[in-house]
Amino acid sequence: MRYPQQLFFKACADNNLLSHFLSLIRAGKKLKSYNGFVLMARRAKIYEGKAKILYEGPEPGTIVQYFKDDATAFNAQKKEVIEGKGVLNNRLSEFFMSGLNNIGVPTHFIKRLNMREQLVRNCEIIPLEVVVRNYAAGSMSKRLGIEEGTQLPRPVVEYYYKDDSLGDPIVSEEHIAAFNWASSQDMDDILGLALRVNDFLSGVMFSVGIKLVDFKIEIGRFFEGDYQRLLIADEISPDSCRLWDMKSGEKLDKDVFRRDLGSLTDAYAEVANRLGLLPKANSQIKPTLVR
Repeated sequence: MRYPQQLFFKACADNNLLSHFLSLIRAGKKLKSYNGFVLMARRAKIYEGKAKILYEGPEPGTIVQYFKDDATAFNAQKKEVIEGKGVLNNRLSEFFMSGLNNIGVPTHFIKRLNMREQLVRNCEIIPLEVVVRNYAAGSMSKRLGIEEGTQLPRPVVEYYYKDDSLGDPIVSEEHIAAFNWASSQDMDDILGLALRVNDFLSGVMFSVGIKLVDFKIEIGRFFEGDYQRLLIADEISPDSCRLWDMKSGEKLDKDVFRRDLGSLTDAYAEVANRLGLLPKANSQIKPTLVR
């Protein structure tokens, strides 16, 4: 991986910026940014998950979230490294999180740092996956015998206990209260946040001809002194959503990988392209990290 400093050096190798930058460093200047580049040394790793790595952030209360190219399914029983996936998810998650922030739905997202990293607020993650379903698919179809693609009478919100070793089992609000994973007020707030995210994502996807079948979010507690607020955390990307083309029904999400339906990066790039996040001339090119 190239960190921002390396990208900066590459960008200014053919002009006088590099010598000016080095002169400032020799003079003892401590720079957090230069010529529009965020400068940040590699920091201590906090946690590595299936799709992301978390590093210490440059300021207290912040974390750097790095998006990997790893794809996993069925609780990591199926694994593969798919070049470009992390770059696309970083860009897509930035788009969705920024959009939510702009309409007053609080998220942990602060800014994107580079192709694979973003700066986020350090949250205490509530050990629940919150799933909102608009159409039957996946485990709901299997559990309840509902044909995949059936529109539900209203959005259904489900909760799953975050524990890979247990297979992330579905739980009720009674379980959540009994084990004190979240308070009654937290659950009211979580439900409200989940439905607002659903309204936003559904509208955005509908505008580009994509059906939002379902999605998963995680919620974090962010502390400011004695005050606590709940934020949308983790990521929002095709890794955590089911997205189907409204006309053809083509899957544009991680089911492409789960079910061996084709190229995952092509599917994710199609979503990014429809949302206007890729230059038109490069819409068919898989994004790769500068090496």
